[in-house]
Amino acid sequence: MSAFIHTVYPVASGDYTRAGEASADIKRKLKQLGVASMVLRRVAVASYEVELNLVIHSMGGELILEVDEKGISLTSQDVGPGIPDISMAMKEGYSTANEEARSLGFGAGMGLPNMKRNADGFEIDSELGKGTRISMRFNLV
Repeated sequence: MSAFIHTVYPVASGDYTRAGEASADIKRKLKQLGVASMVLRRVAVASYEVELNLVIHSMGGELILEVDEKGISLTSQDVGPGIPDISMAMKEGYSTANEEARSLGFGAGMGLPNMKRNADGFEIDSELGKGTRISMRFNLV
């Protein structure tokens, strides 16, 4: 069956003033669907983390929400620069955030680990100079 919700959220690089808008809309939509609070919380954390990663680390991209009867899929696709060392980036506390992000309270190095911890399924693929794709799945049943 095809998704009964399919929404694409464009996310601009460095747009700290709008950071969090997509994840807030995702949470609102899932709440309206009656998604259980435990699942809703996990998706909200992961969607916020991935949205901030797009703002801080990419040259822009999109966040894609898909919901079907079995679960929720959240996919982040960005345009470069890519992640040089995924295993290092997955370590808690490791961050390559710039000074602007850090001055605003972001860039603690918990984004990718928090995404993986909250999702039932997590995949990350990255190619230097091209971009990064993060796919997360949250089970409803």
